[in-house]
Amino acid sequence: MKIIFFSAKPYDKEFFNRFNQTYDFEIEYHETHLGPHIVNIVQDAEAICVFVNDKLTEKVIQVLADKGVKVIALRCAGFNNVDLEAAKRFGITVCRVPAYSPEAVAEHALAMLQTINRKTHKAYNRVREQNFALNGLLGFNLHGKTVGIIGTGKIGKAFAQIMLGFGCKVLAYDLYPDDKLKEKGITYVSLEELLETSDIVSLHCPLTKENHYFINKETLALTKRGIVIINTSRGGLINTNDIIQALTSQQVGALCIDVYEQEEKLFFRDLSTNIIDDDNIHRLMSYPNVLITAHQAFFTEEALSEIAQVTLHSIDQILKGNKPEDKTTLLT
Repeated sequence: MKIIFFSAKPYDKEFFNRFNQTYDFEIEYHETHLGPHIVNIVQDAEAICVFVNDKLTEKVIQVLADKGVKVIALRCAGFNNVDLEAAKRFGITVCRVPAYSPEAVAEHALAMLQTINRKTHKAYNRVREQNFALNGLLGFNLHGKTVGIIGTGKIGKAFAQIMLGFGCKVLAYDLYPDDKLKEKGITYVSLEELLETSDIVSLHCPLTKENHYFINKETLALTKRGIVIINTSRGGLINTNDIIQALTSQQVGALCIDVYEQEEKLFFRDLSTNIIDDDNIHRLMSYPNVLITAHQAFFTEEALSEIAQVTLHSIDQILKGNKPEDKTTLLT
């Protein structure tokens, strides 16, 4: 049985080849992202494997169905880039990796927060230039701060537990509150109260039609002046133009983003010799209080191992007519 990979990087090949020894699938890798421009190269494949910036529109899915594809496997948790209704209509099963390593993303969110707060990235460069002055490196204690977490699924839950360990007061907003988190001292509040009272807000929710751009001019106006915002979820949760204005007015004191709404044009590639035609990313990178990483939060040995194992197992089970043991892997 054959699987065609899109948006495949060297590390994808390394981990999937390692764990494919159990299954012996025929695997074909393509570095390009999947979209209408390339879908016709799919031939004689029962499954395709895609990542966060592949575009599985109705048109693309129809072509895949016509070519006999039975499974679309997302090697990630998010699925906002897939037309699930079209997949269901054309009889294609869609699966994902719902919990490859919640701790990987949560720990990266913390790493970004502490970097922008204690300015370790700047201190590192200063010391390499023999500048040992502390001016401009002032940070604040996390202990005692109020941290608001939007979305308390597996990643949000992991981040909440980390912040409790720092001695923070943790507030949360989720449509489905977690009773176990309540028992640990986390308080669920309305979104408005969370934004109004938090010193730090971290986003850990999927991107949906309902919450697209929910961090915008109106919601930012509710926040404390100088708030720190962290986004390791999806770029479309934040209106980039509005966050730029909030940074300029100093309503937002610091911004940490591992995702960006136009990231498919930038992330996962080396553009160091290119001229980037994106004024917003240039503006964001110009702020001293903005930290950007390129969708790196998931990138650990443990996470990549889990992604490869779960994806291959799901494809194997679906093509054999079975359902994966973890039913949350199935989207159609």
